[in-house]
Amino acid sequence: MNPVIVTMILLLVLALGELISILTKARIPMLLASLMIYLAFIWTGILPTGIMSESLLKTFGSLAVAPLIVHLGTLIPFSQIKGQVKPILIAVTSSLFAVALVLLIVSVIFDYTTAVAGAGPVVGGIVAFLLTSEKLTEIGLGYLAVLPALILSIHKLAGIPIASFFLKKHALSIKASILDGTYKENGNSSSDAHQVQERKSLLPVKYQTPVILLAQLFIAGSIAIGLDALTGINYSIFCLIIGIAGAYFGVLQPQMLNKANSTGIFMASLMIVVISSMDEVTPDVFLSYLPQVITICIIGTLGVLTGGFLMSKLFKYKKNLGIPVALTALFGFPTDYILCEEVAREVGETEEERETIMKNMVTPMLMGGFATVTTGSIVIASILVETL
Repeated sequence: MNPVIVTMILLLVLALGELISILTKARIPMLLASLMIYLAFIWTGILPTGIMSESLLKTFGSLAVAPLIVHLGTLIPFSQIKGQVKPILIAVTSSLFAVALVLLIVSVIFDYTTAVAGAGPVVGGIVAFLLTSEKLTEIGLGYLAVLPALILSIHKLAGIPIASFFLKKHALSIKASILDGTYKENGNSSSDAHQVQERKSLLPVKYQTPVILLAQLFIAGSIAIGLDALTGINYSIFCLIIGIAGAYFGVLQPQMLNKANSTGIFMASLMIVVISSMDEVTPDVFLSYLPQVITICIIGTLGVLTGGFLMSKLFKYKKNLGIPVALTALFGFPTDYILCEEVAREVGETEEERETIMKNMVTPMLMGGFATVTTGSIVIASILVETL
């Protein structure tokens, strides 16, 4: 099939998901709707299996991850990061609580190997899955690698609608405080953000063209990947640090992709990469491991929810934001960013309201996702697989 036609079909799937989200006022998140539509098309034969491999947009999405995370770093005022200790602790503690529950309960219902095969991926992403599946293959249990693959593919389906529900409640409370004049920025973010805006950019405005800005993002992403190779620390952490520091010191510009008029194509290509994780989920494979997958996903989700609620209470953090922050362990980036953008768009009636709501939610959500999926789950999976 012609790659242009393939890309058109995949973008149509995303567009249908977006339409459903708009019509349901974000009660059904766009990414969740797109995932289900894609699965339905694959399983019914409307779309051929492996169609993703023919999409050049998926290839671009894989290349765009590092620059996009750098861009996200340029969106975050330095002052807001200083105030993210509570969200990070909520996210990490909730993940540990969920993993402990999975190990305890699943080991009794099935066996310890099954529990370990699911514990890392249920609160993590692709790296946690790779670590787990490689170890299973190494010790002669390669057939069991389908379990973490299925969990990686579907555990986000439980977390997305729940997180969207609580984020929307939080967004409505922000909107109400804006309308009655009681809304206050977190910490000293206003003054620090002003300082960032006043800092002179090292790149004169006349050179801030889309091509130069994109080149800067890819240079920054390449540096992060190089640091990953040198240190073994996941490149996404370096991307975020470079983005934040680069914008603060004027090396990079705030809101890089927005200024390069490229945010839409980057986000669409990355969502196609996320959806492609469903390619290997056939009805037969899904049904054969359904009991284990459902059990692990339910226990993991309940563990994250319980941990998020308890930790929000302990740290006196708003539960309608604390619980979604904890739930980022189930989907991570870019879903955490997409959910914030989607909810802000639906709840905010003016551009100013949308920006305020987005700014209030996106930093803790991103930090929660990076603390769990990007770092915490990798550590958890690395430790657990060594116990097999």
